[in-house]
Amino acid sequence: MSASQIPPATAVTGDEDPTLLVKIFGKDRPGITAGLFDTLAAYGVHVIDIEQIVTRGRITLCALVSAPAGGATAEGELRATVHSWAESMRLQTEIISGLGDNRPRGVGRSHVTVLGHPLTAESTAAIAARITGTGGNIDRIFRLAKYPVTAVEFAVSGAETETLRTALAMEAAKLGVDVAVVAAGLQRRAQRLVVMDVDSTLIQDEVIELFAAHAGCETEVAEVTARAMRGELDFEQSLHERVALLAGLDESVVDKVRSEVRLTPGARTLIRTLKRLGFQVGVVSGGFTQVTDDLRERLGLDFASANTLEIVDGKLTGRVTGEIVDRAGKARLLRRFAAEAGVPLAQTVAIGDGANDLDMLNAAGLGVAFNAKPVVRQAAHTAVNFPFLDTVLYLLGVTREEVEAAKTHE
Repeated sequence: MSASQIPPATAVTGDEDPTLLVKIFGKDRPGITAGLFDTLAAYGVHVIDIEQIVTRGRITLCALVSAPAGGATAEGELRATVHSWAESMRLQTEIISGLGDNRPRGVGRSHVTVLGHPLTAESTAAIAARITGTGGNIDRIFRLAKYPVTAVEFAVSGAETETLRTALAMEAAKLGVDVAVVAAGLQRRAQRLVVMDVDSTLIQDEVIELFAAHAGCETEVAEVTARAMRGELDFEQSLHERVALLAGLDESVVDKVRSEVRLTPGARTLIRTLKRLGFQVGVVSGGFTQVTDDLRERLGLDFASANTLEIVDGKLTGRVTGEIVDRAGKARLLRRFAAEAGVPLAQTVAIGDGANDLDMLNAAGLGVAFNAKPVVRQAAHTAVNFPFLDTVLYLLGVTREEVEAAKTHE
């Protein structure tokens, strides 16, 4: 029987219908995928599944197809033809007979993102073993980025997201890698809101310390700030205590402080990419509107809220006005921004480093501790301990190639 005489396969492949797994390996070059399926087309098979990956110039192509109508004779001819084509392309091939499609994925699906610098075989093995230990199955793995960190994503099924998150958080702490676990599903592609802390998150500085340097009390203020961020002091009390030391400063200091603010590496890339993806982005700060309003304008942020330094007759009074943005206030503002943006709270991402960010991190759908104090790393959903803010994008499933594309299409 010639290939042209073989009748087409049935349209639907059931669990007991014969199928063939065709695997191709070798040096990648243009035309391999088209060539394989052109070869298979002569036998009237239906494509059930395809997986292809190229690693360091080597292709692995897997095609799950229905067995050709015509029984063993037709299958034998298909095998011979595919092997002959592969040999002509200097490729290796393997064809495995079986029944039906892939087995259904288990209930409970998650994306597990692992960041390492470097990502070692030891840590990869430990993460994979811990996934298995929770009852999860790794369905797919692919690389999101190779610089400035190595980021890979595991598609996992069969384990509840929270169970997986708890187990992997402990493993990550021991291994010194960062791991984020988020539920799979349509919500990952939906419109989202990202809200960040400012001091030591969006920017490298503590704004009140920049003001204090002009008042000659930087050391004293820095000590109080550090204690507050570690959770040793009530934030509102520490805020009033520190701001009182700024009394008498000329308002011209505001412009000087704005010019001294240093964005965290990757901050512009993070915001630019999020905006191109259709995300809304905001900041909440225990710092001051005199700086956050400027950042909002410069970076094109959608939301911004902070405390306001009182200025009377051109001088700082040593007091703040309006609603205090403290630990509870940040979580309250996250909810307010989400309502205004029309984004469910479960679709929000919060990023922060200090104890006064904890309520916000816990209220968000995904709370990210960025280069955070130990108490924050332990309580947040996930932690990033690299000095590049744009690494947060990988936790959202954004690849480095997509980040670079966002740069070139400005």
